[in-house]
Amino acid sequence: MSALKLISIGNSVGVTLPKELLVKLGVGKGDTLYAIETEDGVRLTAADPEFEAQMEVAKRQMKKWRNVLRELAK
Repeated sequence: MSALKLISIGNSVGVTLPKELLVKLGVGKGDTLYAIETEDGVRLTAADPEFEAQMEVAKRQMKKWRNVLRELAK
């Protein structure tokens, strides 16, 4: 577990992330992180939860219509 320090950035407050955490998240300067509320608190992730949900729907549809998609690809 890492302790994160809050710092002033203009009129806002930011947090500095240790290099090891950036590596674990697979992110760097300029990337976007998403804060997701969970039962246990807040989870930081590099994955866009809305995009992930849309991809799950797309996967189900592609599986359902696999034969039609295969014919259209010919």
